[in-house]
Amino acid sequence: MRTPISSPDGTPISRFTFGTMQFGGRADAKASREMFDACLEAGINHFDTAYVYTDGASETLLGEFAAPLRDRLVIATKAAYKGGSGRKNILQAFDTSRQRLDMDSVDILYLHRFDPETPLEETYDTLAELKQQSKIRHIGVSNHAAWQVMKSVAVAAECGLTIDILQPMYNLVKRQAEVELLPMAKDQGILVAPYSPLGGGLLTGKYGGIDDKSTVGRLAEDSRYHARYGQAWMWTAANALSEVAKREGVSAATLAVAWVAAHPNKVSPILSARSAEQLVPSLEAINYTLSDEMYQEITALSPTPAPATDRLEEV
Repeated sequence: MRTPISSPDGTPISRFTFGTMQFGGRADAKASREMFDACLEAGINHFDTAYVYTDGASETLLGEFAAPLRDRLVIATKAAYKGGSGRKNILQAFDTSRQRLDMDSVDILYLHRFDPETPLEETYDTLAELKQQSKIRHIGVSNHAAWQVMKSVAVAAECGLTIDILQPMYNLVKRQAEVELLPMAKDQGILVAPYSPLGGGLLTGKYGGIDDKSTVGRLAEDSRYHARYGQAWMWTAANALSEVAKREGVSAATLAVAWVAAHPNKVSPILSARSAEQLVPSLEAINYTLSDEMYQEITALSPTPAPATDRLEEV
């Protein structure tokens, strides 16, 4: 039986999450603090970071901001993006994360990616030890395929553990999660906190086209994001979303986040930005009501992925 995720004082986890990947990087300490405060004002109490974010600055800044309010916040970090999911690497990384956060424990510890080289028994025995020591309260997995999650669920159960939260990529132009991950999570009762609801900025409407070099941002500056969102149809969908947003008198970013949040699974989108000003349209999605008709209209702007069986005639 999974225990619902809440803060140490029992405050329920907020519907929306804030991702601190930019803290100490594109967002300096002042901008990071302003975004943290804006999230609190909007009712967000779930904050997500990772060992690898901004060489540790993300965890350090989040720890400073969260300290006076620790008991009513849900703090998540991640381990094992690099170095594998073996016992030594998890323990070393997590000890460093706790030192940076200046916290004895965190509410959620994610495995940042699946490690095919390390036996899952070693990984989950290590996580069980951390939970028994009250250093973690919940376990999550990120960047896992559905079969990897289910294999992990089985091994975790042998260690007396549950996997309580899943963090996949999901947005209007990255919908692979709909095929197996989201149905699996619903079946297993696993909360989903999808990252990149804005598609690395593509779905904000700030880019003119696939060859636009005039705008500063991750799609223009980061080769990984440029490759991830480099297909022409994605830009066509983004432009179409912008047109819908103009018609409705709302930001394209608001619609993009609201669309993810409107998934029937009641997912918990991870919002992020470089400044409080940039964050505003995403926060506005918290109180934006997306009608069923609008949801279907936006959904139709991008291809629906084929079912896992690939039997299109049965859709």
